[in-house]
Order: sequence, then C-alpha cells, then structure tokens
Amino acid sequence: MWALLALFTAASGAVPPLQLAALSFAIGGLSGASVMLATGRSFGALRQPPHVWAIGVGGLFGYHFVYFSALRAAPAVEASLIAYLWPLLIVVLSALAPGERLLPRHVIGAACGFCGAALLVTRGEALAFDPTYTSGYALALLAAFIWSSYSVLSRTISHVPTEAVTGFCLVTAILATAAHLMIETTVWPVTAIQWAAVIGLGLGPVGFAFFLWDVGVKRGDIQVLGAASYAAPLLSTIVLVVAGQAAATWSLAGACILITLGAGIAAGVVSRRG
Repeated sequence: MWALLALFTAASGAVPPLQLAALSFAIGGLSGASVMLATGRSFGALRQPPHVWAIGVGGLFGYHFVYFSALRAAPAVEASLIAYLWPLLIVVLSALAPGERLLPRHVIGAACGFCGAALLVTRGEALAFDPTYTSGYALALLAAFIWSSYSVLSRTISHVPTEAVTGFCLVTAILATAAHLMIETTVWPVTAIQWAAVIGLGLGPVGFAFFLWDVGVKRGDIQVLGAASYAAPLLSTIVLVVAGQAAATWSLAGACILITLGAGIAAGVVSRRG
C-alpha cells in the first residue's frame, strides 16, 4: 500500500500536502468506522486512556506534520533520506521494548536497507548538505524519531485493539485540517482522476495501511519488520517505473539488491552458512 503513495500523490494534482493528508485520513478513518459497523465491532475500542491517544495521534499526525515541514525547510532529497532513517531507528529502539532482543544481524540488515534507500533517493549522485538548511534536516530527523517511536511504543500497548486506529485517523484528519487552514492555500482536486487518487490514498497508503502496520508492530517480529520496511521506497519506485513516471536505472537495481539482502540478513535468511 505504501508503495502506491508516490503514484497516488502525483496523480492527485496540486492539492497541498496537509490538505491532502486531511482528506486522506478522513477517508481512512471513515472507512475504518464503516468496517466496524459492517462487522458489528464495538466502538468501545475508541475509549482509550490519554497516553494511548497521545501515542496514536502523535505518531500519525506528528510524523506527517513534521515531515511536510521538513520538506518546506530543506531540499527534498536530503530531507527524504534523513527521514528514511525511521526503519533503522525502529530496529535500534526496539531494544527498549519489553521482551525484545536486538541482534547484530538486525542492525546490519537495517543498515544495508538504509544504504539501498539512500541509493534510491539520491539516484547515485552526491549529496549536498548545506548548513543553511539545518533546521529542515533537524525536522526530518525528528520525523524519523516520531515514526520509529510510535511504532515501538505501539508494541508496548499491544492490548489496545487495532480498531482504535480509526479514532487516530479521524483526529489526525481534524488536526491536519486545522494546520492546513493556518499555513496553506486550499486547492481542490479538479478531475475525476485526481479525486480517484485522493480516495485511493485514503483507502490504502493513508488509510488501511496504518491498520495493517498496527497489527505488524504489535504482533510481528519488529526488528525484521523495521529492516523490511525499506522495501516501501523500492516498491514505490518500481510502481512509478511500471506506470511510466520514472526510468529504470542502475541505482534502482543496486537498491533492489541491497534492500533485499538487508531484509534477508535481518530475518536470518542470509547467514554465514548461506
């Protein structure tokens, strides 16, 4: 689902980032509520203590607001690369979670995945970190810490049902709307394709993807999940190539090898014995 984020975002037209987030999260939250109604799930799952809401809304809204702010304050390539530290940080921070054991292969695998992501984002070209954009770089790093912290903290509240994400999405939509009205100019989708892209975002990358992510970080192997998350930017680029919006390059092939290798190392598939 996250692999479709770039494609759908590009197809949504000139809608500003926070407005797009507000629309998408509203669709995602309402879709979650519809599923709860259709399956007879109790809305009591939304009655959670303040710290649970702080983790959920802080993760969803906090990450997107800070990330979009970083893109405003620094060049997109460098800011995006710094933000892509979040899978590696998930692996490292997971050592703080109860019952988790961090192994060298987890860190090596995640680091390998980050190198693959770096190759994708930079397209093999040299980076140019300019001190002028220090605040933007700092925001990008903060975004990475917010998402990785949200993911790891979600594991500490594994008793909270995934249906609670419905509430997190709806509150995030409200906060994104408020932020949009304060700092952006409203631009609505014009064509049917643009509206379809917005709806697609709300149903997938900025909707049910977060419900699935909640299940993953609460019940899965979080270290392997973190390392494997570098597949998202790789699959996203492949989708753009298939859609004719990006070209297949040697850096894409190299990133594919590095990210696949990293995930294999983290999962223990790649070992000294082969």
